[in-house]
Amino acid sequence: MSTDRQSILNMAAGAIAERADYEVKKIMDNILDVNTPATKKRKLTLEVTFAPDDERRHISVTVTAKSKLEPTSPVATSLYMTPDRGTGELVAVEMVPQIPGQQAMNGGEQAAPSVLRVLDKFGEEAS
Repeated sequence: MSTDRQSILNMAAGAIAERADYEVKKIMDNILDVNTPATKKRKLTLEVTFAPDDERRHISVTVTAKSKLEPTSPVATSLYMTPDRGTGELVAVEMVPQIPGQQAMNGGEQAAPSVLRVLDKFGEEAS
């Protein structure tokens, strides 16, 4: 038998190391994503399962690479209930910092607020 021994990571024609590298790429992308917390820890887990046969001569090995990433930071907004000008029906409207149409100090104008679209259980716009 050869004395050229290999790490389990190099087995399966390098596919195990390739899977680990693939997950590391996802971790690096997650770290660089400005929408995730910068200093939170990310984790790479390699789960190696050994399943020997009755004679203990044949061992099936499976490796699963998993990464634990940070979710994107939450985005917050506020809604308020108000009657729709056209129908009088109550609608949820996103709050904006100024009165719509008002001129800001930087010369910009406050856009009209977004009105929440609500769908019923059939995917139709609720009335």
